[in-house]
Amino acid sequence: MKRVFLPVAVLVLVMGHRPLMAMQSLAEDAKSGNAAATLPPETGSASEPQEAPATVTIVRALDKITGRTTELELPQDRPVRFGTLRIVARHCESRPPEEEPETFAFLEIDDMKDDPPKRVFSGWMMASSPALHALEHPIYDVWVIACRTSAPPAEGESR
Repeated sequence: MKRVFLPVAVLVLVMGHRPLMAMQSLAEDAKSGNAAATLPPETGSASEPQEAPATVTIVRALDKITGRTTELELPQDRPVRFGTLRIVARHCESRPPEEEPETFAFLEIDDMKDDPPKRVFSGWMMASSPALHALEHPIYDVWVIACRTSAPPAEGESR
């Protein structure tokens, strides 16, 4: 898995004020060489794999030539095609209801028209400010709408 490091200011803008202290603590631990502090705490035992909730990023895509807009559901870490674009949502999160509403997603978008494919976008998009960090493509526009998280099935329940 590729790690992406962003300046604390971007994370505060995206994630709000609550994670700021945790992010500063992680940054201080990393500077001091305490690598164990940057690892998330383990939950459960090794014999019980914990399945994370399934996250789906909902984006709207516009084909500027035809004027067609399409709402796409992007399962996390799985590519979805729109025209010549291959879109992969790496992370999507919405703020809790008690905070100011915001949805943000980390997307990787490749144009498959050429061989090899060309990465045309890799970064965070925010639903409230689609122009802040937008896909710059002559034919397509893509912007984040929402995140949907479903709980994993309960024990003994099949999908």
